[in-house]
Amino acid sequence: MSDAAVTMEFHPQPTPGTARPWAFPAPDRGTLDNGLTVLRCHRPGQQVVAVEISLDAPLDAEPEGLDGVATIMARALSEGTDKHSAEEFAAELERCGATLDAHADHPGVRVSLEVPVSRLHKALGLLSEALIAPAFEAGEVERLVRNRLDEIPHETANPGRRAAKQLSKELFPASLRVSRPRQGTEETVARIDAAAVRAFYEAHVRPATATAVIVGDLTDIDLDAVLGDTLGAWTGDKADPRPVPTITADDTGRVVIVDRPGAVQTQLLIGRVGGDRHDRVWPAQVLGTYCLGGTLTSRLDRVLREEKGYTYGVRAFGQVLRSAPDGSGASMLAISGSVDTPNTGPALEDLWKVLRTLAAEGLTDAERDVAVQNLVGVAPLKYETAASVAATLADQVEQHLPDDYQAQMYVRLAETGTVEATAAVVNAFPVDRLVTVLVGDASQIEEPVKALGIGEVRVVTG
Repeated sequence: MSDAAVTMEFHPQPTPGTARPWAFPAPDRGTLDNGLTVLRCHRPGQQVVAVEISLDAPLDAEPEGLDGVATIMARALSEGTDKHSAEEFAAELERCGATLDAHADHPGVRVSLEVPVSRLHKALGLLSEALIAPAFEAGEVERLVRNRLDEIPHETANPGRRAAKQLSKELFPASLRVSRPRQGTEETVARIDAAAVRAFYEAHVRPATATAVIVGDLTDIDLDAVLGDTLGAWTGDKADPRPVPTITADDTGRVVIVDRPGAVQTQLLIGRVGGDRHDRVWPAQVLGTYCLGGTLTSRLDRVLREEKGYTYGVRAFGQVLRSAPDGSGASMLAISGSVDTPNTGPALEDLWKVLRTLAAEGLTDAERDVAVQNLVGVAPLKYETAASVAATLADQVEQHLPDDYQAQMYVRLAETGTVEATAAVVNAFPVDRLVTVLVGDASQIEEPVKALGIGEVRVVTG
């Protein structure tokens, strides 16, 4: 080895730039001549443009006995048009470097497009084809129905999906669409044919009740001209938006065990119904719920995962089901996780202790500060992509919220105090008004759960 001195040249260490203020981007709102509402949001540097189309075709509009027709219609939109077969349409999308997806949920049908900005005009033309003149060819619809029927047994076998299905059935009256599976049952899906899909499309898909959200780097793009050539050609009547049905629920404290003999784990889903994002306590509820079960450092994880080792993780969350302009919508407030079968009783006992302690002692300032930092501080990263911004703007549209809602939400989160967050989360999860669904081995968990006294215990088949 040489004795020559080894020298290294060190480059200057990079220094951080000046922090810049951030706020959720504000869209420009307009309306095309055909009645289509357009929200556009210029995001410099975002060379992949995201487009979200919100259609006022909610699940409660599905005809009786045809639950799932909205899902089949959404999936069929990209399975051929009057100009392209299903294979040709897929090939045209691929040539654009675009992805197109669609799904149905309680608020309506959402169609999502992502495409390089250089191919935006072509891709919007294809999207317009799918909305204006979908083929709904009988063979394609039959294939989608068969695919959906094949999915249902797999969903039933999944403990998390099975728990969610049971909780909805328990909370809501059978007359409400929210009580039944979003994508239909084997019985209802089997009845769906091309004529039913076409009828649902014609009844509910029109520009006057739809909204297009377009987010990306729109530099040098004449978006008005592009929209005029594509979505502007969409025609339809001026039907008014559908009224939102009043959602009622029964959150009497009780336990339902979905029996899975031999299961080595128990899936927990504990929930009730709360207000939607129009409720003034929503920001405080978000903050308090995050402290309860939003991250690995939350109270539930600290006790059930770190101290007791019952689970890999337990989460608390609020999910809007259906929203209305007058604030009469509803959300699902829930706690979800899984534990090993022998510790199902002890885990539930400790979970209830966490809730009771929270009600008695409240959150700490440190918990509140960490939650604000995590929820507000990471927002610029969360909305780094055009797709994430577009999805949130489309959510606001579906939930009848103002365009600046998300921006104001972060302001309100930062202003929410510990006492306010405590009150909101305690009211969200009262220990005597929670419906508990357990998917597991009833022979092993029924008696320990009954001994807890958290409500009547009932066993149903899995």
